[in-house]
Amino acid sequence: MFAAIVSSVLLLVPQSKSPLIGRWDLIMSSGRNTYPAWLEVRHSGATTLVGEVMLAVGSARPIAKIDFISASGEFRFVVPPQWDDSEGDNTITGRLQGDSIIGSIAQTGGRHFELRGVRAPALRRTAPTVWDAPVPLLNGKDLAGWKARGTATSQWQMNQGVLRNAKSGADLVTERQFTDFKLHLEFRYPAGSNSGVYLRGRYEVQVEDTPSSEPQIDGLASVYGLIAPNQNAAKKPGEWQTYDITLVGRTVTVVFNGKTVISEREIPGVTGGALDSDEGKPGPIYLQGDHGPVEYRNIVITPAK
Repeated sequence: MFAAIVSSVLLLVPQSKSPLIGRWDLIMSSGRNTYPAWLEVRHSGATTLVGEVMLAVGSARPIAKIDFISASGEFRFVVPPQWDDSEGDNTITGRLQGDSIIGSIAQTGGRHFELRGVRAPALRRTAPTVWDAPVPLLNGKDLAGWKARGTATSQWQMNQGVLRNAKSGADLVTERQFTDFKLHLEFRYPAGSNSGVYLRGRYEVQVEDTPSSEPQIDGLASVYGLIAPNQNAAKKPGEWQTYDITLVGRTVTVVFNGKTVISEREIPGVTGGALDSDEGKPGPIYLQGDHGPVEYRNIVITPAK
Protein backbone atom coordinates (compact mmCIF):
# COMPACT_ATOMS: atom_id res chain seq x y z
CA MET A 1 0.00 0.00 0.00
CA PHE A 2 2.78 2.40 0.96
CA ALA A 3 4.67 1.69 -2.28
CA ALA A 4 1.56 2.39 -4.29
CA ILE A 5 1.03 5.73 -2.58
CA VAL A 6 4.60 6.95 -2.91
CA SER A 7 4.62 6.09 -6.58
CA SER A 8 1.70 8.45 -7.07
CA VAL A 9 1.65 12.19 -7.59
CA LEU A 10 2.43 12.73 -3.87
CA LEU A 11 6.07 12.15 -4.69
CA LEU A 12 6.03 15.32 -6.77
CA VAL A 13 5.32 17.49 -3.73
CA PRO A 14 8.38 19.68 -3.06
CA GLN A 15 10.41 18.23 -0.18
CA SER A 16 12.93 21.00 0.36
CA LYS A 17 10.96 22.14 3.43
CA SER A 18 9.81 18.71 4.57
CA PRO A 19 9.21 18.49 8.36
CA LEU A 20 11.26 15.29 8.35
CA ILE A 21 14.42 17.22 7.51
CA GLY A 22 16.87 17.43 10.40
CA ARG A 23 18.62 15.19 12.91
CA TRP A 24 16.88 12.62 15.05
CA ASP A 25 18.15 10.80 18.14
CA LEU A 26 16.73 7.28 17.97
CA ILE A 27 16.31 4.22 20.17
CA MET A 28 16.04 0.74 18.64
CA SER A 29 14.44 -1.92 20.81
CA SER A 30 14.03 -5.67 20.59
CA GLY A 31 12.47 -7.31 23.61
CA ARG A 32 14.21 -5.89 26.68
CA ASN A 33 17.28 -4.78 24.73
CA THR A 34 17.68 -1.21 23.52
CA TYR A 35 20.31 0.30 21.24
CA PRO A 36 21.17 3.92 20.35
CA ALA A 37 20.80 5.10 16.77
CA TRP A 38 20.39 8.33 14.81
CA LEU A 39 19.02 9.64 11.57
CA GLU A 40 19.77 12.73 9.52
CA VAL A 41 17.47 13.77 6.68
CA ARG A 42 18.42 16.35 4.01
CA HIS A 43 16.84 17.48 0.78
CA SER A 44 18.53 16.88 -2.56
CA GLY A 45 16.92 19.25 -5.02
CA ALA A 46 13.23 19.99 -4.87
CA THR A 47 11.57 16.56 -4.67
CA THR A 48 14.08 14.12 -3.14
CA LEU A 49 15.06 13.41 0.46
CA VAL A 50 18.38 11.71 1.26
CA GLY A 51 20.39 11.28 4.44
CA GLU A 52 22.36 9.02 6.77
CA VAL A 53 21.43 6.56 9.49
CA MET A 54 23.45 4.84 12.22
CA LEU A 55 21.96 1.61 13.54
CA ALA A 56 23.44 0.58 16.92
CA VAL A 57 26.88 -0.51 15.71
CA GLY A 58 29.31 0.42 12.98
CA SER A 59 29.06 3.84 11.42
CA ALA A 60 26.60 6.02 9.52
CA ARG A 61 25.17 4.47 6.38
CA PRO A 62 24.17 6.67 3.42
CA ILE A 63 20.51 6.74 2.43
CA ALA A 64 20.03 7.15 -1.33
CA LYS A 65 16.36 8.06 -1.12
CA ILE A 66 13.72 8.54 1.56
CA ASP A 67 10.07 8.26 0.56
CA PHE A 68 7.93 10.65 2.62
CA ILE A 69 4.19 11.26 2.40
CA SER A 70 3.45 14.76 3.63
CA ALA A 71 -0.25 14.17 4.16
CA SER A 72 0.21 11.28 6.61
CA GLY A 73 3.77 11.85 7.85
CA GLU A 74 4.80 8.33 6.82
CA PHE A 75 8.31 7.60 5.62
CA ARG A 76 10.27 4.64 4.30
CA PHE A 77 13.84 3.90 3.20
CA VAL A 78 16.18 0.93 2.79
CA VAL A 79 19.87 0.58 3.68
CA PRO A 80 22.11 -2.45 3.08
CA PRO A 81 24.00 -4.39 5.76
CA GLN A 82 27.30 -2.99 6.95
CA TRP A 83 29.58 -5.21 9.06
CA ASP A 84 27.14 -8.12 9.45
CA ASP A 85 25.92 -9.54 6.15
CA SER A 86 23.39 -11.73 7.96
CA GLU A 87 21.29 -8.60 8.50
CA GLY A 88 20.35 -8.40 4.87
CA ASP A 89 18.70 -5.16 3.81
CA ASN A 90 17.25 -2.98 6.57
CA THR A 91 13.84 -1.56 5.70
CA ILE A 92 12.95 1.37 7.96
CA THR A 93 9.37 2.58 8.07
CA GLY A 94 7.84 5.13 10.38
CA ARG A 95 5.59 8.05 10.99
CA LEU A 96 6.36 11.64 11.95
CA GLN A 97 4.35 12.87 14.94
CA GLY A 98 5.28 16.48 15.69
CA ASP A 99 8.85 16.46 16.98
CA SER A 100 8.97 12.71 17.44
CA ILE A 101 8.93 9.67 15.20
CA ILE A 102 7.85 6.07 15.71
CA GLY A 103 8.51 3.16 13.44
CA SER A 104 10.25 -0.14 12.92
CA ILE A 105 13.24 -1.78 11.29
CA ALA A 106 12.83 -5.06 9.42
CA GLN A 107 15.91 -6.98 8.34
CA THR A 108 15.67 -9.53 5.55
CA GLY A 109 17.78 -11.76 7.83
CA GLY A 110 14.71 -12.01 10.07
CA ARG A 111 15.34 -9.62 12.96
CA HIS A 112 12.89 -6.86 13.79
CA PHE A 113 13.26 -3.73 15.92
CA GLU A 114 10.86 -1.13 17.16
CA LEU A 115 12.03 2.44 16.60
CA ARG A 116 11.30 5.72 18.33
CA GLY A 117 13.06 9.04 18.35
CA VAL A 118 13.03 12.77 18.97
CA ARG A 119 14.69 15.73 17.31
CA ALA A 120 18.34 15.91 18.25
CA PRO A 121 19.44 19.01 20.20
CA ALA A 122 21.56 21.56 18.34
CA LEU A 123 23.98 21.89 21.30
CA ARG A 124 25.15 25.30 20.10
CA ARG A 125 26.77 27.35 22.87
CA THR A 126 25.97 31.05 23.01
CA ALA A 127 28.72 32.17 25.41
CA PRO A 128 32.50 31.66 25.44
CA THR A 129 33.62 28.60 27.36
CA VAL A 130 35.19 29.18 30.77
CA TRP A 131 37.38 26.30 31.87
CA ASP A 132 37.66 24.86 35.35
CA ALA A 133 40.77 23.27 36.86
CA PRO A 134 42.26 20.14 35.24
CA VAL A 135 41.28 16.83 36.87
CA PRO A 136 43.43 13.67 36.56
CA LEU A 137 41.25 10.65 35.81
CA LEU A 138 43.92 8.09 36.72
CA ASN A 139 45.43 7.93 40.21
CA GLY A 140 48.32 5.71 39.11
CA LYS A 141 47.49 2.96 41.64
CA ASP A 142 44.10 1.42 40.96
CA LEU A 143 40.86 1.82 39.01
CA ALA A 144 39.13 4.14 41.47
CA GLY A 145 36.68 6.37 39.62
CA TRP A 146 36.16 3.85 36.81
CA LYS A 147 33.86 0.87 36.31
CA ALA A 148 33.76 -2.00 33.85
CA ARG A 149 30.87 -2.06 31.38
CA GLY A 150 29.09 -5.03 29.89
CA THR A 151 29.10 -8.76 30.58
CA ALA A 152 32.63 -9.51 29.35
CA THR A 153 35.41 -10.06 31.87
CA SER A 154 37.40 -6.91 32.58
CA GLN A 155 41.03 -7.13 31.47
CA TRP A 156 41.95 -3.64 32.72
CA GLN A 157 44.76 -3.22 35.26
CA MET A 158 46.69 -0.24 36.60
CA ASN A 159 50.42 -0.70 37.05
CA GLN A 160 52.96 2.05 37.75
CA GLY A 161 50.76 4.76 36.31
CA VAL A 162 49.82 2.85 33.15
CA LEU A 163 46.27 1.62 32.52
CA ARG A 164 46.50 -1.58 30.49
CA ASN A 165 43.89 -3.66 28.74
CA ALA A 166 45.65 -7.01 28.31
CA LYS A 167 43.25 -8.45 25.74
CA SER A 168 39.70 -8.16 24.48
CA GLY A 169 37.24 -7.78 27.34
CA ALA A 170 34.99 -5.23 29.02
CA ASP A 171 34.92 -1.52 28.26
CA LEU A 172 35.95 0.91 31.00
CA VAL A 173 33.81 3.92 31.92
CA THR A 174 34.34 6.85 34.29
CA GLU A 175 31.89 7.13 37.17
CA ARG A 176 31.86 10.90 36.74
CA GLN A 177 29.99 12.49 33.83
CA PHE A 178 30.90 15.56 31.81
CA THR A 179 29.36 18.07 29.42
CA ASP A 180 31.97 20.27 27.67
CA PHE A 181 35.65 19.59 28.29
CA LYS A 182 39.23 19.43 27.14
CA LEU A 183 40.72 15.94 27.35
CA HIS A 184 44.40 15.00 27.30
CA LEU A 185 45.49 11.39 27.13
CA GLU A 186 48.40 9.26 25.99
CA PHE A 187 48.01 5.82 24.47
CA ARG A 188 50.07 2.97 23.09
CA TYR A 189 49.01 -0.12 21.16
CA PRO A 190 50.74 -3.14 19.59
CA ALA A 191 50.61 -3.74 15.85
CA GLY A 192 47.13 -4.55 14.60
CA SER A 193 45.28 -3.58 17.77
CA ASN A 194 42.16 -1.45 18.15
CA SER A 195 40.45 0.62 20.86
CA GLY A 196 38.65 3.95 21.09
CA VAL A 197 37.91 6.89 23.36
CA TYR A 198 34.22 7.81 23.67
CA LEU A 199 33.40 11.43 24.48
CA ARG A 200 30.35 11.72 26.75
CA GLY A 201 30.06 7.99 26.12
CA ARG A 202 28.64 8.74 22.66
CA TYR A 203 31.27 9.91 20.16
CA GLU A 204 34.22 7.61 19.49
CA VAL A 205 37.62 9.01 18.60
CA GLN A 206 39.32 6.01 17.05
CA VAL A 207 42.45 4.43 18.51
CA GLU A 208 43.88 1.76 16.25
CA ASP A 209 46.84 0.71 14.19
CA THR A 210 45.90 2.21 10.80
CA PRO A 211 48.66 1.13 8.39
CA SER A 212 47.56 3.34 5.50
CA SER A 213 49.43 6.61 5.12
CA GLU A 214 46.17 8.24 3.99
CA PRO A 215 43.70 9.36 6.68
CA GLN A 216 40.64 7.16 6.98
CA ILE A 217 37.12 8.14 8.09
CA ASP A 218 37.07 5.07 10.35
CA GLY A 219 40.80 5.04 11.13
CA LEU A 220 43.12 6.48 13.74
CA ALA A 221 42.17 9.99 14.99
CA SER A 222 38.81 9.97 13.20
CA VAL A 223 35.48 10.53 14.85
CA TYR A 224 34.56 7.02 13.86
CA GLY A 225 32.73 6.87 10.55
CA LEU A 226 31.79 10.56 10.64
CA ILE A 227 34.82 12.85 10.47
CA ALA A 228 38.15 11.91 8.92
CA PRO A 229 41.37 13.54 10.16
CA ASN A 230 43.12 15.79 7.66
CA GLN A 231 46.32 13.73 7.90
CA ASN A 232 47.73 10.56 9.42
CA ALA A 233 50.04 11.83 12.17
CA ALA A 234 50.57 8.38 13.70
CA LYS A 235 53.74 7.07 15.25
CA LYS A 236 54.72 3.42 15.00
CA PRO A 237 52.93 0.73 17.03
CA GLY A 238 54.59 0.38 20.44
CA GLU A 239 55.28 4.13 20.76
CA TRP A 240 53.37 6.47 23.06
CA GLN A 241 51.05 8.89 21.25
CA THR A 242 48.89 11.79 22.45
CA TYR A 243 45.40 13.15 21.95
CA ASP A 244 44.28 16.61 23.02
CA ILE A 245 40.54 16.74 22.36
CA THR A 246 38.18 19.65 22.92
CA LEU A 247 34.43 19.06 22.87
CA VAL A 248 32.04 22.01 23.18
CA GLY A 249 28.45 21.14 22.33
CA ARG A 250 28.79 19.14 19.11
CA THR A 251 31.97 20.92 18.06
CA VAL A 252 35.13 18.83 18.31
CA THR A 253 38.82 19.59 17.80
CA VAL A 254 41.39 16.79 17.83
CA VAL A 255 45.11 17.49 18.18
CA PHE A 256 47.00 14.28 17.49
CA ASN A 257 50.71 14.10 18.34
CA GLY A 258 50.82 17.90 18.27
CA LYS A 259 49.03 18.30 14.92
CA THR A 260 45.48 19.61 14.59
CA VAL A 261 43.86 16.88 12.49
CA ILE A 262 40.21 17.88 13.16
CA SER A 263 39.44 21.55 13.72
CA GLU A 264 36.10 22.72 15.13
CA ARG A 265 33.98 20.19 13.25
CA GLU A 266 30.38 19.45 14.12
CA ILE A 267 29.60 15.85 15.11
CA PRO A 268 26.27 14.96 13.51
CA GLY A 269 25.31 12.10 15.83
CA VAL A 270 26.43 9.27 18.08
CA THR A 271 28.85 6.64 16.80
CA GLY A 272 28.44 2.88 16.95
CA GLY A 273 28.87 1.44 20.44
CA ALA A 274 27.56 4.58 22.15
CA LEU A 275 26.07 4.17 25.61
CA ASP A 276 22.90 6.01 24.59
CA SER A 277 21.54 8.53 22.09
CA ASP A 278 20.41 11.16 24.61
CA GLU A 279 22.78 13.80 23.28
CA GLY A 280 21.57 16.64 25.48
CA LYS A 281 22.80 15.01 28.68
CA PRO A 282 26.29 14.83 30.21
CA GLY A 283 28.14 11.56 29.79
CA PRO A 284 31.29 9.73 30.87
CA ILE A 285 34.62 9.13 29.23
CA TYR A 286 34.70 5.51 28.13
CA LEU A 287 37.55 3.44 26.80
CA GLN A 288 36.78 0.63 24.38
CA GLY A 289 38.12 -2.67 25.62
CA ASP A 290 36.39 -5.25 23.46
CA HIS A 291 38.76 -5.15 20.47
CA GLY A 292 42.33 -5.68 21.60
CA PRO A 293 45.21 -4.78 23.92
CA VAL A 294 45.97 -1.10 24.54
CA GLU A 295 47.60 1.09 27.18
CA TYR A 296 46.65 4.56 28.45
CA ARG A 297 48.33 7.00 30.78
CA ASN A 298 48.12 10.65 31.85
CA ILE A 299 44.37 10.97 31.23
CA VAL A 300 43.46 14.50 32.36
CA ILE A 301 40.15 16.27 31.82
CA THR A 302 39.50 20.01 32.09
CA PRO A 303 35.73 20.50 32.41
CA ALA A 304 33.89 23.65 31.47
CA LYS A 305 32.50 25.62 34.42
